[in-house]
Amino acid sequence: MSAGDGRAIVYESSLSTLRPAHDTDYTCKMDYVAINGQAWDEEVGRGNTWTIPVDSETIEAAKNGVIEISLTTFRPVPRAWIGEVQGKRVLCLAGGGGQQGPVFAAAGAIVTVFDNSARQLEQDRKVAKREGLEIIIEQGDMLDLSRFADGSFDLIFNPVSNCFVDTLQPIWDSCYRILSTGGRLLTGITNPILYMFDQKAEAKGKLTVKYTLPYSDIKSLSTRQLQKLIKANETIEFSHTLELQIGGICSAGFAVTGFFSDESGVEPLDSFVHDCYLAVMAEKR
Repeated sequence: MSAGDGRAIVYESSLSTLRPAHDTDYTCKMDYVAINGQAWDEEVGRGNTWTIPVDSETIEAAKNGVIEISLTTFRPVPRAWIGEVQGKRVLCLAGGGGQQGPVFAAAGAIVTVFDNSARQLEQDRKVAKREGLEIIIEQGDMLDLSRFADGSFDLIFNPVSNCFVDTLQPIWDSCYRILSTGGRLLTGITNPILYMFDQKAEAKGKLTVKYTLPYSDIKSLSTRQLQKLIKANETIEFSHTLELQIGGICSAGFAVTGFFSDESGVEPLDSFVHDCYLAVMAEKR
């Protein structure tokens, strides 16, 4: 499909090949990837912050070189991290929602948006049509980037999302493979300490340690709690150690060259944990 008239270039891909999750017991015999895709479809309807497309003013600013996008909750990514994007091949990994992809496209990048949620990708289609942007849209599991050839991209922009998969190293290894030499991975990660606390107590203004780490909705919750979570169309989440997150990036071959932290925007959490979310810049050398 031509995008010259403002329509997104769309490559449909089936989710039928998504990995099964664990198979050790009843609660694990599920395709959590598909469940999370459906949950994020629901988040679009709920108006989750990460599902709200950018406005025309933001697109116009990007056309003039002003790029303000986030990997984490609040702090924008330093402009120096992004570098020159005109003509660069950019992959927005788990980046649907009509936010980062359209901004990169408006700034002159060759953009591919890859996400697990059909409705999140629809947000990018809408912005592309509205603004006359060219965006390649692909649906799939971030743990399987085999469709992309070696050296396919110059920049990978990956907002906080690895909490929705149960393992990380395949992601970091694939990112290294599909980046060109000198390319950058910009990724947002969740401080695993956030998964220690009782959410019900937190909603009442109390921080109560309840869970051991690493945390997994599949393993840490009872079968009843997990069923309730799925029925409510909530995401299935996993914590990952900082070693697996930052150390895993290094193990893939990257050099970490930038780092900052961000708050959650939730009290009392921010009063006790100041580094709720972390942003990492890593380069393939």
